[in-house]
Amino acid sequence: MKKRLIVIGAGFGGISTVQALKRDDIDITIIDRTNHHVFQPLLYQVATAALAPGDIAVPIRGILSNQRNVNVVMGDVTGIDTSAKSVTVADGRSFSYDDLVLAPGARHSYFGHDDWEAHSPGLKTIADALTLREMMLTNFEKAEQVNDQDAIPYLNFVIVGGGPTGVELAGAIAEITRKTMLKDFRRISPGKVHVYLIEALPQVLSAYSTNLSEKARRSLESLGVKVLTNTRVEKIDESGVKTNNGFIASKSIIWAAGNQASPLINLVNVETDRAGRAMVTPRLHLAQDDHVFVIGDAAHVEHSQGTVPGVAQGAMQMGQYVAGLLRRRYAGKSEPKAFRYRDLGNMATIGRAKAIADIKGMEFHGTLAWLMWCVIHVAQLISFRNRFRVMAEWFWYYITFKGGFRLITGVRRK
Repeated sequence: MKKRLIVIGAGFGGISTVQALKRDDIDITIIDRTNHHVFQPLLYQVATAALAPGDIAVPIRGILSNQRNVNVVMGDVTGIDTSAKSVTVADGRSFSYDDLVLAPGARHSYFGHDDWEAHSPGLKTIADALTLREMMLTNFEKAEQVNDQDAIPYLNFVIVGGGPTGVELAGAIAEITRKTMLKDFRRISPGKVHVYLIEALPQVLSAYSTNLSEKARRSLESLGVKVLTNTRVEKIDESGVKTNNGFIASKSIIWAAGNQASPLINLVNVETDRAGRAMVTPRLHLAQDDHVFVIGDAAHVEHSQGTVPGVAQGAMQMGQYVAGLLRRRYAGKSEPKAFRYRDLGNMATIGRAKAIADIKGMEFHGTLAWLMWCVIHVAQLISFRNRFRVMAEWFWYYITFKGGFRLITGVRRK
């Protein structure tokens, strides 16, 4: 009888696991609450109206259409019974497994202030990106209709969190608001638009060297972003953001300050860290159950430099490792050595022809780093059609500063 594998989550980790087992004679079921895989590193491009959702998302069935050993299920997982080895989804269907891979990803963490979410959405999904896009575009429209004083909260854009997502959003919003959108408005001048990036630590991009962090800061400031380090958020409500250094009136607040593992992890009996990530063994399975694996953002995995970061390369490496382990297990062979994370480098884009990169200890910044970022990210997109489309859109935006996706469709209404 064929072995049955269930993979929960069609992010980088889940998809990598399934694709690595393409030629294996096993029955694979992949379950996700949506019907598409999202290339998360480019979500901010959708949020800032530079790209369309279809440029960075691909139907799961389309990715796996040629993989005959896979069954794709769209549904919310509501139960996991490790004793019976079964998974239940919201409509009551149940699926049995021999091995289970949990790759549910992560969501935003508001550090105990969940009421802030209503006024400062985060960015993890296509729906999040469209919500942020609607917020930004709608607030520009409202600012155009009121006097200068009343327009202030609509034209103050506040990003909370100075990690890669926050920095990329701040740079993109500064560019699109000052150089692209204002051409279409008559009453809004560049001096009325303010972009704030709030970071509680002494520097933005704290995972990078002080040198690269400072270069990123200067690049942001050259775009007009006000970078506020050593600044803690104390309250967020409908009027704006209160910090230890003052108050900013704003109707456009974006949360990029923290992540929490998907609550789906709580469906299995496992110890978690402060971020809700499952504490797994060096072979990525639960200590008490070697048939349940956790990978990606939902897993706490130690490596030589600390814990594996919640980035695409980590999730993909974990997925490929688990696939190799299961292949050897099903063939009756000894299991591989402990998972070893290979840090291929980190990079963050700040704006047009502005980026930083740390590749195996070598540091790059400026146009070269930006070109490296473009090539690497486009190369990782799932389909050729998406690669071609994204490159064409970026090239058009680069030479014209004209975005083609500034549409308000009613995703966010208040």
